[in-house]
Amino acid sequence: MPDYFIFVPAYNVSATLADVLGRIPPAVMERAEVLVIDDGSKDDTRGTFEMFIADKECAVSGKACADHLQYERFERNLGYGAVVKRGISEGLRSGAKFIACLHGDGQYPAEKLDEFFAHLESARNQPANGSCNEPAGVLPDGGMLALVQGSRRLVPGAARAGNMPLHKRLGGAFLTALENLAFTQKLTDRHSGFIVYNAEFLKTLDLAKLSPSFDIDLEIISIADARGYRLAELPIPTRYAGETSNLNAVTYGLRVLRQTWRRFCLR
Repeated sequence: MPDYFIFVPAYNVSATLADVLGRIPPAVMERAEVLVIDDGSKDDTRGTFEMFIADKECAVSGKACADHLQYERFERNLGYGAVVKRGISEGLRSGAKFIACLHGDGQYPAEKLDEFFAHLESARNQPANGSCNEPAGVLPDGGMLALVQGSRRLVPGAARAGNMPLHKRLGGAFLTALENLAFTQKLTDRHSGFIVYNAEFLKTLDLAKLSPSFDIDLEIISIADARGYRLAELPIPTRYAGETSNLNAVTYGLRVLRQTWRRFCLR
């Protein structure tokens, strides 16, 4: 039974997947199960994965990479939401305490996973008010830490320095500002896909009812906020290198606005 479960959404990422997997810290890999979920890629994403696990240099504690990494393919493209649901479902099935989403396109820092897992782990082992009678993971103000999200905006100027396109910088800032008016907890970058979850929180979700699209991350964060779970964020670097995005910014923005409006009306 792994301590950590990492699922990797992968769609046409043959050029980046090996680098992403190679940047997972060895100390994390030793305690982890990693599942690459190929969402019907049209390139050689599978071949890249197979070459990576066959590399003799890729060994952890004497075990081959194949003992820590698995591959699953959807025969047709089902969308990001379907991949996340599958990843969470398999993560819960594994019995891992913490479940991370690590995109296969290289935009997010796999090398920082140890910091994120450690943050959740320390919160999980900390009883409220220092009392041993309180359940693990309950923070001093009474809320369980549900997740830690990577923020590209905690460090001023980081998004611009990392070549995030102007329309994404402005759009993300605008949407986050609106969301912070509607939701109880304020975050700096609600649209980052680099998220590590507490499995205890994920067990409370009805995955079948979640969005099939890119706004599933925001939906999960919104549910945690509405139910009184705690949210945290840690800084991550911004990385854009001219890659093609599969996100339709207009439809995504409209979905975000709809979720925000619903939450605002409920408050």
